Amino acid sequence: MSAAATTAVPFTDFRAHVRAIRGELDAALARVLESGWFILGPEGEALEKELAAAFSAAHCVGVGNGTDALQLALEAMGVGPGDEVVTSPLSAAFTGLAILRAGARPVFADVDEATLTLSPAAAERALTPRTRVLLPVHLYGHPAEMDGLLDLARRKNLLMLEDACQAHGAQHRGRTVGTLSDAGTLSFYPTKNLGALGDGGAVLLAVAEHAARLRQLRNGGQSDRYHHELVGTNSRLDEMQAALLRVGLRHLPEWTERRRRLAALYTEALAGTALVLPREQPWARAVWHLYVVRHPRRDALRAALEKRGVGTLIHYPVALHVQRAFASLGGRPGDFPVTEKACGEILSLPLYPEMSDAQAHRVADAVREALTEVA
Repeated sequence: MSAAATTAVPFTDFRAHVRAIRGELDAALARVLESGWFILGPEGEALEKELAAAFSAAHCVGVGNGTDALQLALEAMGVGPGDEVVTSPLSAAFTGLAILRAGARPVFADVDEATLTLSPAAAERALTPRTRVLLPVHLYGHPAEMDGLLDLARRKNLLMLEDACQAHGAQHRGRTVGTLSDAGTLSFYPTKNLGALGDGGAVLLAVAEHAARLRQLRNGGQSDRYHHELVGTNSRLDEMQAALLRVGLRHLPEWTERRRRLAALYTEALAGTALVLPREQPWARAVWHLYVVRHPRRDALRAALEKRGVGTLIHYPVALHVQRAFASLGGRPGDFPVTEKACGEILSLPLYPEMSDAQAHRVADAVREALTEVA
């Protein structure tokens, strides 16, 4: 067995994550099994209240996944056919797909060089008379630059929906993202900072009317059992996932601090290299869902790290405006130069709460070695 294999660092380690809280998870599952109630019950209601309290939101509604959270939030705010939603082309495709599924049209605008989040200036240039919503993505656990976006929304009388699916608990000037505007979405996909052991999502909302409408939409549009007033869907966070997420929510602050410690370790260990390192902005408190570096020979660097037993991923190699799923929007290569350059350079390094300092140093050492190989 090679030295790299014996000291390999995986990109993530779900088994270690489960082991760390296994007793609490088992107790939560046993509680649900004993209750005999598995959909829209007390665990989901409790989770919604606990999330609202933890993130300082007026209302919270659990749904089936993060994509549904985005789509249903738009529908709950009355957004649909004929409306345009300005968002970032550097995101998981599900952000744009949710807009399409709501019947609206995604309009992409380039990102800021420093944060890789939606640029307020680019967003303003993308506005048309049909624009109804700004949809910034708090990418990689770092807040978007909300001052400019909130000012733009006020000046142009626009709604704002925050995609906070990668940024559970991140803060912009001391306020939790997802609660700075009309609504914010959370994904509980297992890799997220607060992850389920399956799928799940939630919407944080400022307006009671929007929250009530969303509760109907997630449950087939029912106002009462068998009375369907809206064209809703079936997107209900089940009781088992809600119970598991309640366990995770109790640990989220310590997990966040661990992520921040590991990110600081990387930043110190990789200073002075040829990498462009992610930087927490002075107005932000990042939760480091991902630690994403940039290098012009990204693919060669990734291959060199793989040889050294370091797992990496790319979030995201193809910008949304050139994805086939969005071809009807007419996007072309060259439309968004900051985004497209980043897509060719970004590389996510391992970072998860159960990762040891020794593993992080092992990754940093491997990166430094690999950089000499690809220089």
